[in-house]
Amino acid sequence: MSHAFLEQLWIARYVIMNGIAMTVSISLLAILAGSVLGVFVGLALVYGGMILRLLVRAYTDIIRGTPVLVLVLASYYVSAAVGLDLGPFSAGVLALAIFCSSHVGEIVRGALQAIPKGQTEAAKAIGLTFTQTFTSVLWPQAMRQCLPAWVNTAAEMVKASTLLSVIGVAELLLRTQEIISRNFMSLQFYFLAGGLYFIVNYGIEHFGKYVERKTALPS
Repeated sequence: MSHAFLEQLWIARYVIMNGIAMTVSISLLAILAGSVLGVFVGLALVYGGMILRLLVRAYTDIIRGTPVLVLVLASYYVSAAVGLDLGPFSAGVLALAIFCSSHVGEIVRGALQAIPKGQTEAAKAIGLTFTQTFTSVLWPQAMRQCLPAWVNTAAEMVKASTLLSVIGVAELLLRTQEIISRNFMSLQFYFLAGGLYFIVNYGIEHFGKYVERKTALPS
């Protein structure tokens, strides 16, 4: 590692830290909002009426089939066109949350449908209401099944956050490009940015494994 790079890294340390903080903030907000919305999407796909299921199915298919960059640009420019001054940060988080919700919805749907129907019938037989059956029998099992796929989706949100640079959100990639425009050390700083993204995703993955171990049923 050259002395010149270390010198430039020291000069740019606060810019990089601000970029990391912005990336983590974007990712956490998108994951949180997308997960909450995704749970309702999944419930609608499993328990909704025919019309609701068709509408939600169309929503998930359209969103999952649309590139994230298109969603980001649409969220930013369409909101401005209709008079909603969301700003780049809010528009970007909204786009990522919508994208996340379509994936989480499918994860929740698959987890709920994987639970044997006999468990629901047994719960009815002992007098449990649907709400009691769902909260005490179905949802705890579904959450355990959802976790690995949800962790993958969360990691995808971190990577997708780089796309917000195109609308001017000062996340890690945009900050890295600003640094490179001043010192022209593109290879070194892009490698650094890649390593920082890896560290964030590595943390998410290991947090998911920790929660999975804590919630696993005793064998």
